[in-house]
Amino acid sequence: MNHIIGIFLISLGALFNLSGCVGLLRFSNVFSKIQAASKSVTLGTTFILIGIAFTEGISVSSTKALLTAGLILFTVPTGAHALARASREYSKTQKESDKGKENETPKT
Repeated sequence: MNHIIGIFLISLGALFNLSGCVGLLRFSNVFSKIQAASKSVTLGTTFILIGIAFTEGISVSSTKALLTAGLILFTVPTGAHALARASREYSKTQKESDKGKENETPKT
């Protein structure tokens, strides 16, 4: 029974990762791409690692898989937040520098 649950979770994780890849190709906005990538990596990879833990049973491999899943649950959203914040700040500075160029008079 654990093997069937493990295969189901691994398949579900692969589908989440595939949907994230499609989202990266389809979305045009950088913030939408960050959202699609972070959600799919978090859920997809976590499901795959939990599925591996189910198929392996109680072993060192399953313990490592569960610890890695826990780390992914904390680090991927934090990284996505930092990336989105940096992108927002960069776009603000670009808009401010463009405004300064509009007010300049062209030299002839």
